Amino acid sequence: MSRYFAAEDLSMFGHDPWWLVVVKAVFCFAFVMLTVLFSIVWERKVVAWMQLRIGPNRHGPWGMLQSLADGVKLMLKEDVVVKRADKVVYVLAPVIAVVPAFMAIAVIPFGPADNEVSIFGTRTTMQLTDLPIALLYILAVASVGIYGIVLAGWSSGSTYPLLGGLRSCAQMISYEIAMGAAFASVFLYSGSMSTSTIVDQQTDRWYVLLLPVSFILYIVTMVGETNRAPFDMPESEGDLVGGFNTEYSSIKFALFMLAEYINMVTVSAVSTTLFLGGWRAPWPVSTFWEGANHGWWPMLWFVLKVQLLLFLFIWLRGTLPRVRYDQLMKLGWKVLIPVSVTWLMLVATVRTLRNEHYDFADIALYVGGAVLALLLISFVADVFREKTKESAQGAEQPPGFDPMAGGFPVPPLPGQELPPVPRRRPRRERELIVSGGADTQSDGSLEGKEASDG
Repeated sequence: MSRYFAAEDLSMFGHDPWWLVVVKAVFCFAFVMLTVLFSIVWERKVVAWMQLRIGPNRHGPWGMLQSLADGVKLMLKEDVVVKRADKVVYVLAPVIAVVPAFMAIAVIPFGPADNEVSIFGTRTTMQLTDLPIALLYILAVASVGIYGIVLAGWSSGSTYPLLGGLRSCAQMISYEIAMGAAFASVFLYSGSMSTSTIVDQQTDRWYVLLLPVSFILYIVTMVGETNRAPFDMPESEGDLVGGFNTEYSSIKFALFMLAEYINMVTVSAVSTTLFLGGWRAPWPVSTFWEGANHGWWPMLWFVLKVQLLLFLFIWLRGTLPRVRYDQLMKLGWKVLIPVSVTWLMLVATVRTLRNEHYDFADIALYVGGAVLALLLISFVADVFREKTKESAQGAEQPPGFDPMAGGFPVPPLPGQELPPVPRRRPRRERELIVSGGADTQSDGSLEGKEASDG
């Protein structure tokens, strides 16, 4: 079985002194917090630029301290606790939402494992730790964060927050399956769940080129996982006032907002690690500069890729309108999950054929034949389904429709038609009425006009 999996050497982790572990943990926390503060200002600036507005420009140079000012303002506001709330769960819910968002960054590599840097005279790797099951760890901590949102909606003792929490739970279940399938594709192709090993496997080509469908699936699911527009159903102010955090104020409300942006940074870092080469320099730079992937330079490439994905979040928010909830569920269950499972089967087939030493032509032939067979079966099934639907519609008479049933006007249901509109006047007669002519032909003005025209 060893030939099916990449060799993992995680011996360089777990040997740092305790003070260095604390320093690296504080660095991860500071990196996430500073990225969040910058992302909030950047989002407001970019969206303002898209909408031809100025954006924040008062606090700090170019308004760069606006997010810090907002945080101080929220902390100084009155902390109101709802009377009917479950006090313990009500207070713990924001903490449960924030803490797991920080935890996933612990296994993200900021640099190569074999390139140690010096911190206060001690050589160490640019990663807090790594695990043989790092991908499962990321999925686990991402799933725990949803409990904070669900408990916040339930503990508030109000209807709209409860609906927002239930929406978020259903959304997480719908998109977590497709995200797990995208992770599984990377695991099958790289032969490892270790994040550092996955980055090492992308030396020649990034997985965004080898697994483009997995990358697209993960991009869509990470927008749904973070409850960002156009999938911000749990916070839709049009029908839920404010969503699961309606009854929260002051620092607890700020924690929910902080959790959202931390999740954005986390999923962007995970996407960079799995599909964009992690800390590796982009292609033009890595070809003519040998030292691009050594020293502290890998951290620069990693940060640039994360900021590029954060800009994608902002771009989507400023471009796309919010979808309906039924469209959100249809996309998750009827599109993303079938596509992710089919793609996962194809990746597993290709990986198995390569392990059995089949050449690329045979692999392409088998995979292409399987895809064509699936498309043919789908086409035949659609044809028979349409014929069955047409025959059923022909056999059944459409039900009658009364637009004033119950004394109120109601829209027609699927399969029902509005009664025919009363016949309108001739076009020439309508023109006469609009221009000030007679409303009826009883006064003879219309006959006189026609006689004069004759």
